[in-house]
Order: sequence, then structure tokens, then C-alpha cells
Amino acid sequence: MSLIELKALAGQRSCDECVLHPMCKPALVGIEDIERLSGAVLARRPMGKDAVLFRAGEPMRSVFVAQSGGFKTVAINEAGDEQVIGFYFPGELIGLEGLRDGRFSTDAVALESAQVCEVPLPALERVATQRLEFQRQMMKALGEGMARHQDHLELLGRKQAQERLAMFLHGLCERQQRLGRDPSRLHLPMSRSDIGSYLSLVIETVSRGLSKLQDEGVISVKGRQLEVLEPERLASIAHGEEGDGERCAGRR
Repeated sequence: MSLIELKALAGQRSCDECVLHPMCKPALVGIEDIERLSGAVLARRPMGKDAVLFRAGEPMRSVFVAQSGGFKTVAINEAGDEQVIGFYFPGELIGLEGLRDGRFSTDAVALESAQVCEVPLPALERVATQRLEFQRQMMKALGEGMARHQDHLELLGRKQAQERLAMFLHGLCERQQRLGRDPSRLHLPMSRSDIGSYLSLVIETVSRGLSKLQDEGVISVKGRQLEVLEPERLASIAHGEEGDGERCAGRR
């Protein structure tokens, strides 16, 4: 069997950055495992901008990972107001919070055109029990999800809007680095309004904050593309200690 045929069986199409790659990648899974798991990862599902991946209250039967495109998770209160809870990028698992009680607690919405892989829970559990490496990868993904939630709470506790915005961008840098990508170049699929909702700031404050960071030479923004020009300065603003920050690209 050729490598191309093995990749087709495992559903692997340039998925090195995906958290599920120990389950799909032929280099890490033996032929007998591929034959056993070939039906586990469903074909990529194309999704348009604003398409809903899952809704709050739905039973959790699968987890998802974007192969391309970004997603946001949104909570809706009794008054019908939306609050962005998190953002997800290619290679990150979406929906793990449903493991708590078997139901999704938020809506997951595509921020742009996306391709999504779906893995049924029984397949996920089977592979986790059979392959220690995949089990470790899943534990890491759970830990990172918990850390992002804690970071969000810490971010909302900051009084200064500029600190919140800098901390948000700094966190995206670190996530880029963990995914093996250039931490100084960010693609922001979310709108300024989404960022404001996530940071509990009005959109005007977000726009002013980005403009201020750009005017000071900390970042460069062109539409949805953002480049961090001074990572140490961004880190110091994020931590409220100008001049003594850590290099964004160097933290792990």
C-alpha cells in the first residue's frame, strides 16, 4: 500500500498541526491501527461564515477540529445577549467542555469559511485507551483548554482596557507558537465586535486600542492580518509592567 493510500485511509491531508494527528498520521499509527480507525474521522465538512457547528444544550456525541478557518464559542444569557467565550484556530479541539455533563454549553460558530473534521466520542475513547501517545495528547488538549479559560478570567479582571487587549494578543502569540506557527504573525478571523465581546469592551475601545498599539510601533495591522513588531513591549503592556516583559515568541 502506498503512502498516498495510507494517508487517504487515515483521512490525513497535511494535518501535522492538528491535535488529532497521533490518531490519523500514518507515521505514528501502524497499518493495523489505520485499518481499525479508518472510519473514525469523518470526511471534512465544509462550513460557511456564521454557520453553526453545534448549539448549547445539544448532546455531545463528537468532538471537532478545524482543518482551516476559525470558530468562536458563544454563550447567550436569559435576556438574549451574546457573550463570546472563546476562539478556536486550525489544529485545536472544539467542544471539549461538553465532557463535563455530556452536553455542549455554548454555541460554536464559524468566523469564516472553514473545513472541519468530526470524531465520534466512541472512536475517541477507543483510541485513547489503545494508544498512550494519543491519550497524552488529549490530556494536553484538555489542560490547554482549562488554561485558556483561566487566562480569560484573569484578562477580564484587568481594569485597563489596553492591558486586556495586549494580553489577548499576547495569548494568541503563545498559541501560535504552541501550534508550530510564527508567533509574530497573526490572522484574526474574528471581528472587532467579537474581540470586544470576548474582552467585555465596546468595539470603539478595541479599535482605539489597536490603533494606539500600531501608532506606538508595537504592532502592524492590515485588515485581519496583524504583525507583532515589538513582542517584549506587547508582553510588558499585557502584564502591566512596561519595560520588563518577556518575549512573546520565547514563552512556552
